[in-house]
Amino acid sequence: MSLAIVHSRGLDGLSAPEVAVEVHLAGGLPSVTLVGLPDTEVKEARDRVRAALQNSGFAFPSKRITVNLAPADLPKESGRFDLPIALGILAASGQIPDAALADHEFAGELSLSGELRPIRGALAMVLAAGGQGRSFVLPTSSAREAALAGQVRVLAANTLLEVCAHLTGQGVLAECLPADESIAVGSDYPDLADVRGQAQAKRALEIAAAGAHSILLAGPPGTGKSMLASRLPGLLPPMTLAAALESAAVLSLAGQFRPEFFRRYPYRAPHHTASSAALVGGGSVPRPGEISLAHHGVLFLDEIPEFDRRVLEALREPLDSGRIHISRAARQAEFPAQFQLVAAMNPCPCGYHGDSTGRCRCTAEQVRRYRSRLSGPLLDRIDLQIEVPALPAEALQKPADGEASAVVRGRVALAREVQIKRQGKANAHLTTREIDQFCPLEAAAAGLLEHAIRHFDLSARAYHRVLKLARTIADITAVGTIEAQHVAEAVQYRRIAKD
Repeated sequence: MSLAIVHSRGLDGLSAPEVAVEVHLAGGLPSVTLVGLPDTEVKEARDRVRAALQNSGFAFPSKRITVNLAPADLPKESGRFDLPIALGILAASGQIPDAALADHEFAGELSLSGELRPIRGALAMVLAAGGQGRSFVLPTSSAREAALAGQVRVLAANTLLEVCAHLTGQGVLAECLPADESIAVGSDYPDLADVRGQAQAKRALEIAAAGAHSILLAGPPGTGKSMLASRLPGLLPPMTLAAALESAAVLSLAGQFRPEFFRRYPYRAPHHTASSAALVGGGSVPRPGEISLAHHGVLFLDEIPEFDRRVLEALREPLDSGRIHISRAARQAEFPAQFQLVAAMNPCPCGYHGDSTGRCRCTAEQVRRYRSRLSGPLLDRIDLQIEVPALPAEALQKPADGEASAVVRGRVALAREVQIKRQGKANAHLTTREIDQFCPLEAAAAGLLEHAIRHFDLSARAYHRVLKLARTIADITAVGTIEAQHVAEAVQYRRIAKD
C-alpha cells in the first residue's frame, strides 16, 4: 500500500499526547516532505532515516514521500520520530507488513548505521500510553527507564533491523521488565551524625523533614550550613511509588534520569549565577528548570542573596502552588514543582557580622542592603529561619556524637505517617481551610499565638505557616492538639525575618 500510519508520542510539558505518523508515497520527483509543525531536529530526520534504511539493507523508495505528524497544531521536536518515520516508509513501500503497526507505539532516534539511540521523556510517554493497550518499542537504554512505570508492555530494541524482524515475525523483541529498584533508604545519603554541634539547626532540620517545610540557614562561613542542607534528603521518609514516578518523569524530560536512582530524593544545588529560565524553566521549547527537577526532593540555594533578585522572586508562586506555568509567544507548558527549599546565607557581605573578633568591616548600610536582597514576600514563604552560629574550638575537637540520620528518619517517618492518615498530605501543603480543620489550638496556645502576631507583626501568610509548623512539632511529639510550647517553638523559627 502507499499509505502507512505509525503511532508515536510527542511531548508537551509533562504530558505526552499521541502523534500519528502518516507516510504517503506518490509518483513524481523523488523527495521527502515533513509537515505537522516539525522543528529543525525533526526535519533532519530525512537524512538520518535515508542513511539508516540504506545501511540496514532496505531500499529507499524513489518516490515523492510525504510525512504528516498529526495533530498538525502540536509542535514536534527531538529525534524521537526517526524510528516511526522509517517504519512508515518501509510499510508504505511494502517492505514490511503494516498489520502489526497498529498494536505498537514507537519512539527512537536513528544513527546513520541503523542503531537506536536513547531519547528524552521515555517515562513520561509510557505513563501517557497506559490506557491504549499497545506495546511500546523503545531503544534499550530508554526502555529500562520506561519499564519502571509498570503500566505498559515495553519492548527494547538496539537497531532498526531488530524492530523490523519483530514486526515480520522473524524475531522477537525482549520485553523490558521493571528492575528491582529497592534500595536501603538513606544508605547513600550523607549522615547527620557527621555534623558536630548545631543542636538547634539539627532540630529545625528534623522538623523541616517531618512536615516538608522550607528552611533558611543563616550564619558565618564554615559553620556547617551546606553540610546540614545535604543531610536533609537522608532524613525524609521513604519515597512513595507515585512520587517517585512523578519525579523520574520530570528528570526524564531533561535527559537526567538514571534507573539506578529511582526512589531517591533529587537534590539540586544550582550556582548563584543561574538564570531565571535555568531555575524555573523556559526556552522557546519550554523545558523544566531546577525547581521542577527537584520535584518531590530538595532544592538547595547556597548564598541565596547572591542570586539575581528577579530569579528569587520567580520562586514565590511555585512555593505556594507547587507548579510552574511557563508561557511563551508560541508555546505554553506546565511543570510540577513541589520542592522543599533549603537556603543558606551569610549575615553580611563579608560573612562575619557580629563576630566577637571584630573581623567584619561592613557598614550598617551594606548589611541592610545585603539582607534586603531577600524580599519580605519571599521570606514570608520560608517556614523555618535558623541561625547557625560559629562553633567554639572545643566543640570542633570533640568526636561527633550526634544522632545518626537513620534514628532521626525513624521519628520523621512516624510523624509523616500521622499527617498522611489525618489529612492525606504533609503539613506544609495544607490549605487555609484544612488548617482550620486539622490545627486545633489549646487556649494557652491560642493566646500565645495572638500575642506573637501583634509583637512580631506577622502577616496572614506567616500566621498560617506558624500554625502548620506548630502542627508538625506536635506531630513529632505525638500530641493531637497544638499546645503553647509547640507554638512558642514555631514562633522562634521566624525571628530572622524580624531581626
